[in-house]
Amino acid sequence: MMTISSSFVKFKLDVTHNYAVGEGFTKHVSDGEQQWMIRCYPRGFWEDDDGEYITLGVGLLAKSNSHKFIVHAYLMTKDGGASVASIRSTNRTYPIKKSSNFYGYGVLLRHFVKRADLESMYVIDGMATIVCGIVIFANGEIEPGPIPVPHSNLGEQLGVMVGCDDSSDVSFSVDGEIFHAHRAVFAARSPVFKAELLGSMAEATMSCITIHDIDRMTFRAMRHFIYTDMLPTWDESSSSTEQFQKLFVAADRYALDRLKLMCAQKLWENMSVQMVATTLGYADMYHCPELKSRCLDFLMAESNFRKVAVTDGYLELKQDFPSVMEEIKKRIET
Repeated sequence: MMTISSSFVKFKLDVTHNYAVGEGFTKHVSDGEQQWMIRCYPRGFWEDDDGEYITLGVGLLAKSNSHKFIVHAYLMTKDGGASVASIRSTNRTYPIKKSSNFYGYGVLLRHFVKRADLESMYVIDGMATIVCGIVIFANGEIEPGPIPVPHSNLGEQLGVMVGCDDSSDVSFSVDGEIFHAHRAVFAARSPVFKAELLGSMAEATMSCITIHDIDRMTFRAMRHFIYTDMLPTWDESSSSTEQFQKLFVAADRYALDRLKLMCAQKLWENMSVQMVATTLGYADMYHCPELKSRCLDFLMAESNFRKVAVTDGYLELKQDFPSVMEEIKKRIET
């Protein structure tokens, strides 16, 4: 059984009060999910017990009929400890109520404790302290839980291979710097590299391939992603924004779609009045509708548009991206 909730309550019994058989008092308890009540009969509930026993009744109102529960009750000794001898438990339940919203169940501890034992062991200043607890379980057998499986650390393991000269089988010459790599890893990550390195292109047989139009920092960042599936760590500055723009372009060139969207998110996080027009041009040129729509929304905000319209980036946007300007014009008109 699986435990759903448990609650315990402590209450006082005034042994000097002259209760009749079948008379008692009630204690209400709620744990936020279930409601339950304790009914204490200081001289018992049935006449044939001759008033010799204290009887406890516990009722549960639950929102489900698929629960079972166990009731525990005991007395506190005079020195404040729990009386092991008085502990009583039961899980024998019976229905007591059913409505459209709740299911009611009851448990009875008919012979909880003999009244003759109270005075000598449990009563202080005419009061005995009773502790009652209820533990609620899900009904039915609980299937074994899943075997814990650690999170994948493939990126960390492959990351160890970055730049390993002894195991690499291809090199890239970028902006005067040599980067060692592994054909299989690059080919698995990028369909463009796969065609170059494992296909019929000339690069498939070359031990060192020269990459043009990408600077060394951008290629290093792209290689880091290829092995680890993570972005490099760059300071939050205007230079990092420029680096993410370059990495965005490289990701598009090599069909690294996840990297492209990760860069798009970084560009969006660093969006500003000064950068939005330039970023909008990148989003349009390199086919990133997710970034483009956000740039347009940012640009069209009334508080931003007038400031953006006087930037150099916006003037370049007007000159180089007439289709984007048409979209902006339509938004203004609507």
